[in-house]
Amino acid sequence: MFPKGFLLLSGSGLLFLTTALSLECTKYTVKTCQDCIQSGPGCAWCKKRDFTKVGEPDSNRCDTKEQLLQKGCGEDIIFPKSFAQSTGQSNNNKQIYPEEVHLQLRQDQPAVFNVTFRRAEDYPIDLYYLMDLSYSMEDDLQIVKKLGGDLLNALKKITKKARIGFGAFVDKTVLPFVNTHPEKLQNPCPIKEAKCQPPFAFRHVLSLTDDVERFKEEVGKQDISGNLDAPEGGLDAMMQAAVCGAKIGWSNVTRLLVYTTDDGFHFAGDGKLGSILTPCDGKCHLEENMYKKSNEYDYPSVGQLVQKLEENNIQPIFAVTSKMVDTYQKLGEMIPKSAVGELQENSNNIIQLIQDAYNSLSSKIILDHSPLPNFIKITYDSFCPNKIHTKDKPRGECENVKINDQITFQVKITATKCIENQTITIRPLGFTDSLTVNMRGRCNCECDEEIRESSDCSGHGKVDCGICRCSDGFTGKNCDCETGGKSSKELEKRCQKDNASVICSGLGDCVCGQCICHTDEESKKQIYGTFCECDNMNCEIHNGRLCGGEERGLCDCGKCKCNSGFEGSACQCKTSTEGCVNRKSRVCSGRGECLCNTCQCKSGYQPPVCEHCPGCPSPCARYISCVECLAFGGGPFQKNCSQACSTITLKNDELPGSKTCKEKDSQNCWISYSMFQEDGEETYSITVSPERECPAPPNIAAIVGGTIAGVALIGLLLLLIWKLLTELIDRKEYHRFEKEKSKAKWNDADNPLFKSATTTVVNPRFNGQ
Repeated sequence: MFPKGFLLLSGSGLLFLTTALSLECTKYTVKTCQDCIQSGPGCAWCKKRDFTKVGEPDSNRCDTKEQLLQKGCGEDIIFPKSFAQSTGQSNNNKQIYPEEVHLQLRQDQPAVFNVTFRRAEDYPIDLYYLMDLSYSMEDDLQIVKKLGGDLLNALKKITKKARIGFGAFVDKTVLPFVNTHPEKLQNPCPIKEAKCQPPFAFRHVLSLTDDVERFKEEVGKQDISGNLDAPEGGLDAMMQAAVCGAKIGWSNVTRLLVYTTDDGFHFAGDGKLGSILTPCDGKCHLEENMYKKSNEYDYPSVGQLVQKLEENNIQPIFAVTSKMVDTYQKLGEMIPKSAVGELQENSNNIIQLIQDAYNSLSSKIILDHSPLPNFIKITYDSFCPNKIHTKDKPRGECENVKINDQITFQVKITATKCIENQTITIRPLGFTDSLTVNMRGRCNCECDEEIRESSDCSGHGKVDCGICRCSDGFTGKNCDCETGGKSSKELEKRCQKDNASVICSGLGDCVCGQCICHTDEESKKQIYGTFCECDNMNCEIHNGRLCGGEERGLCDCGKCKCNSGFEGSACQCKTSTEGCVNRKSRVCSGRGECLCNTCQCKSGYQPPVCEHCPGCPSPCARYISCVECLAFGGGPFQKNCSQACSTITLKNDELPGSKTCKEKDSQNCWISYSMFQEDGEETYSITVSPERECPAPPNIAAIVGGTIAGVALIGLLLLLIWKLLTELIDRKEYHRFEKEKSKAKWNDADNPLFKSATTTVVNPRFNGQ
């Protein structure tokens, strides 16, 4: 049955490899077959002896298989391919086939193989019941004590081989997680009369067993406990149950961990509240079936727990109350194979919950692999029931797989570099069956050379994938060059220009100290020179053609050699000046240079022939002294007028296009004239109006008389202003005096303060006579 399933998709693998043959080959400068096949997944090598001619590089042997066939390589093509080979025979006791696959991986070329899975009937189950024994779970504990036998019997309805175990947890026994008062450490329950055991982190009560009575007995001995905060230490308990496989008693069967609680959980970092700083180490620390180092190590992180559950192939079933369902569903999303069920307040539905969760887990097949190095890539195509097909996923996955259903996964593995021996494991999560994949790199060509003939390599070497590997004292493509006692480095130095590290500029072979340049007939590229430094293709392009085309010039050693009548770095210019002359046949009007039959004008002048200069300043004011000197014999240049004004010519008639000027001369007279710029920058023809406009002389008497009269008038005006101001001030003061006077009371009878004089002086010498 398995071989048939395994061959179901073999055609797809062949199709993929056929597609790989058409991959492109990125051409690099390669010298060996090994370099070639490592330069790209589509690269092949031609080992035919006479495939390359003298002067051709060995890198021409490296190309796609199709290109080499077109070049006449025939059957001498080396093209290593990735492939897979399975070992082992189908076994009805195994759910996965094959058990082992050997891969040979060429860099960047995938190997494809099929994995078949058949869900078996009566597959054994180990179930470990992990229970929260905090005080709020008292009713649930009583139900579990009563349902012990029913729970195991329910498992045996699923499979004939089932075992069950039991463990319990509360929390770390330090503040603030539990009350550390000595009395509370003995009885943490809120009611003193209640029978309550001391708090603990995790206690392994019963290893996995098929003895129902013993399960009832051990669970029946358990009492409730208690703690302070709402979250529990459940992750500590799950970690120890996962990593302490020898003490729990896990066997190579389906492993279920049923986790029951009515509250949340502490995770990494919460231990700092109790001054516990050491991170969880993910190791087993059970002593006398107790996790006694819980107060030394912090809680595990969710990532740590997920890793350990996957490593130990354990599938958790979270049986939690309704208020905690959302919390544990989020936790379950991080665990590839897990289930969450809603637990009734008194756990009456625990058996049905476990059955439903197991059916959900076992019908979902997830094919995953062990950790990979970063240079190995793996993808899965899944062929599931009901013709559901997914492609290129990071793991294989099928749902609703029934007992005896057979599904197939196509696995594609690629190495991004040449690898050493590597081994990975592929397995369906939740099952112990696995597939071992052994990989090794296919990095060599394995040319399998024929028996050597005496004429091969001139008898001085041996053939390696079509190339001669010369013996000591000989070199060359056919080992026909005797070194004469000189080392190959000394001979190669003769082929290095200016002591460069590249031999023959990388474009030729050094044969006996001389460069034999490569040729390329397809591109018509010629390589030449003492060091193969020259070619006829590496020149500038004009109008899409090298050196403007053969009619303009030819490329020689990186530079264009132009034909007669052309010039420029790409022979893009004509040597004639017909496009640069003005109406007087003057090149660029004497104000520029004719390059490439086009005027390159001086600053300000404009093409096509540099006749106009819109941005140049007006020359009128600059040449007024020359106009005064030439036309009227005066001005600052009158003594050396011919020298200072040698570029100025007087004309009787005004020329078309002249510039009209009107400027003042040294006598303050207006001179009207017109200027026409001849060829050149400072050469002008000038036509001058014979009459100057000079101002009349000033009237001295009128100026003096007017000045005196003006001064007298200003003095008189100032005097009048002074007099007026004085009068206004006097009037104002007088008016104020009159106003104060009118307010005064000068009549005695009317003055209430007036008193008549009274004499009280007595003359002592007066006797009345």
